[in-house]
Amino acid sequence: MKKIKLEILGISYSQSQSGAYALILGEEGEKRRLPIIIGSFEAQAIAIELEKMKPSRPLTHDLLKNFAQTFNIIVKEVIIYKFAEGIFYSKLICFDGIREVEIDSRTSDAVALAVRFKCPIYTYENILSAAGIVLQDDEKNIMDEEIAPDPQASSDFESFSVKELEEMLMAAIDEEAYEKASKIRDEINRRKSSKK
Repeated sequence: MKKIKLEILGISYSQSQSGAYALILGEEGEKRRLPIIIGSFEAQAIAIELEKMKPSRPLTHDLLKNFAQTFNIIVKEVIIYKFAEGIFYSKLICFDGIREVEIDSRTSDAVALAVRFKCPIYTYENILSAAGIVLQDDEKNIMDEEIAPDPQASSDFESFSVKELEEMLMAAIDEEAYEKASKIRDEINRRKSSKK
């Protein structure tokens, strides 16, 4: 069966489940999207790596990556191979230099590891047909709004200077308050882009 490469397009609050997030994967170069509901911990683990934040201590997925690399194991790819009763099933394709092994994984954990190992994420046509959505051109703006950061979130930090915000960002990361750190980072980025 032919594999279809996916890319991470964003993470947004889930409108269908309270306290959950929607991980939006997209077929590379196409309009089909694969929304996957994930927990807040996994959403945070994915977002931290995507945003290149460095926590003061390794998170669980960082620990697993460090453990694997210590024993010369890499994750070559992630495959979302099954969709049944609203649940996605994934596997990690791991390689130690000699043999290749498939390891079953929750999709959210598999994606969190994929971003750390910088490996591709794949699925199959039957998964995209069953659970994917086709994004029409007029729906693209709606999707972008759902994925985009909440502009209200950064307004709490407008009274601080960039230097103060950078200090607050480092403190938030040290305290492992990653949601707060994300909002501070968004405010810093907003100011830097407005100066261009």
